[in-house]
Amino acid sequence: AAQRADYMIANSNHIKSEIKEFYNRDSIVIHPPVDIERFKKGKAGTKEGFVTAARQVPQKKLDIIVKACTQLDKQLTVIGRGPEHENLKTIAGKNVIFKGHVADEEMPDLFASAEAFLFASYEDFGVTPVEAMATGTPVIAYNNGGAKDYVIPGTTGEFFNDQSVESLKSTIKNFDPDKYDAGKIAKFARGFSSDNFKNQIESFVNEKLNS
Repeated sequence: AAQRADYMIANSNHIKSEIKEFYNRDSIVIHPPVDIERFKKGKAGTKEGFVTAARQVPQKKLDIIVKACTQLDKQLTVIGRGPEHENLKTIAGKNVIFKGHVADEEMPDLFASAEAFLFASYEDFGVTPVEAMATGTPVIAYNNGGAKDYVIPGTTGEFFNDQSVESLKSTIKNFDPDKYDAGKIAKFARGFSSDNFKNQIESFVNEKLNS
């Protein structure tokens, strides 16, 4: 079936390389749409602590984030619920706040008020970190998968190289939130907007139909 498709679109450069490796097909990268308009309205008070948001399942590796922040005594806000919720609460220190599900209008402010968004999972792309970036907040991400398309070390965030507590702790220890420009991060995130996605899809389809 992979060989019968006329064209292939990948949602990240990571997936583009996977398509080439497993299907031996070329593809074009068009990143998925992110609701930039919603998140750019996020308002920060004093930026303090870290934030993460995801469905609480093992593959999201939230345990790495919770353990790292607990051991470093760093404030962490955890948004979301799932099967791992009670286990995460068990391993968390007093510095970790579990918000559960939050209202749509609250999420942008929570992202905007953090020093950084923490992202430990291995994803094809990963929309939530870009939502955080739309509020001007940098991202600390696992150095693999789709995150490599939007985390620019020293500009939009930082990487940690191993999916482990110690690797994340090392990056957090060296993280300086004052060196990031919220305006530049938010501007970069606009490249992933829904309008941009629509324009790229239309352009690609029209180009192929007219060729």
